[in-house]
Amino acid sequence: MTYVIAQPCVDVKDKACVDECPVDCIYEGKRMLYIHPDECVDCGACEPVCPTEAIFYEDDVPEEQTRYTAINAEFFSELGAPGGAARSDFAGQDHPDITALPEGLNA
Repeated sequence: MTYVIAQPCVDVKDKACVDECPVDCIYEGKRMLYIHPDECVDCGACEPVCPTEAIFYEDDVPEEQTRYTAINAEFFSELGAPGGAARSDFAGQDHPDITALPEGLNA
């Protein structure tokens, strides 16, 4: 199991979760942040600091946002496992489903 970043993060990207993550598994895309499911250690440090309440334990993702579990995983399907967000730069990329959303969705 892993934590998932969902729709409330789109166009917000507060990054408080990034500062709290002890394993550096939260990566920045162009419009939202993504948790690498293979790097997440399920510590839960990110969830309480998210001001938009966009982070959920995989089993607790709201039904209307369950697609975000796959979106977080699929974001890394071509990128692989970089071994830590600090050593990578994906800020100009997003999952196609996120790119297709209207601009300013949560802004």
